[in-house]
Amino acid sequence: MSTSDRGLHERWLASYRRAWQTDDPADIAALFTEDATYSPSPFSEPWRGRDAIVAEWIARGDSGAAWSFEHEILAVDGGVGVIEGLTTYDATDTTPEGVYANIWIVDLSPDGRARSFAEFWVQRPEPKA
Repeated sequence: MSTSDRGLHERWLASYRRAWQTDDPADIAALFTEDATYSPSPFSEPWRGRDAIVAEWIARGDSGAAWSFEHEILAVDGGVGVIEGLTTYDATDTTPEGVYANIWIVDLSPDGRARSFAEFWVQRPEPKA
């Protein structure tokens, strides 16, 4: 993987985290091309177009939650990157800690915006009592 390909994906991931923290429509929109697709889970119908992505993202927004995200870029081929992530949502008074293993496939255009984004995630099982 070239340093420039990796750098493009690292910059996109930094912007994604910022949008994830804020749920700001402009931050979210800046991540995607006009005709981008976003697949939030396997077998789901992708969100089509930047406006739909922004609306769906905000409807499911995490800006009110305390979370952390660690990642490693596993591979890059041209604009397509494969990212392994670990997302942890802090426990609250009403919900236990949530830990998710993630694989993201991101196809970036030359200007650094995503043409497509697909995420695959698995929640860590609750410990048995």
